[in-house]
Amino acid sequence: MTANTATVRHVTFGRARASGAVVSRARLDAGGTRLRLRALHVMGHGSARIARALGASEDTIQRLVRGDARTVSPQLREEVADLYDAWWDKRAPERTRAERAAAARARRRAAAGNWCAAAALNDNQLDFPGYRPRAGYRPATGTGVAPDIRLAVRRHHRRKGA
Repeated sequence: MTANTATVRHVTFGRARASGAVVSRARLDAGGTRLRLRALHVMGHGSARIARALGASEDTIQRLVRGDARTVSPQLREEVADLYDAWWDKRAPERTRAERAAAARARRRAAAGNWCAAAALNDNQLDFPGYRPRAGYRPATGTGVAPDIRLAVRRHHRRKGA
């Protein structure tokens, strides 16, 4: 193992990742991650809700959504992709006044930014740098309400003797 890699084990959304997988510390283009996060906003999932689900800071999610962050760690990119896979066609819950207001804010932000829904993204090209969707904002209703997801605390383990 080189100095640029680490052994990482974690569980994401109930699926165990490859145990003992070597994860590169290299940064990746954030374009696909940004588009996934923006598509979640179209469905009413705000940055705070997304950050809670990922166990990330809200500031990190907001920087990605705004386009201020040009690169992302491989781990965060994978976690955002997993969350996107779970929520891309699901509306944010609106059980309380606060949830309804947060969902409305996320949708207004998506409309103002002309961000497209997940159905308009080409999943085969999403992670290629420079990919731009052809469609803009359109209201989306989805197929149901997204479940609340909270990841367990991230645990990074090194093999004994490594």
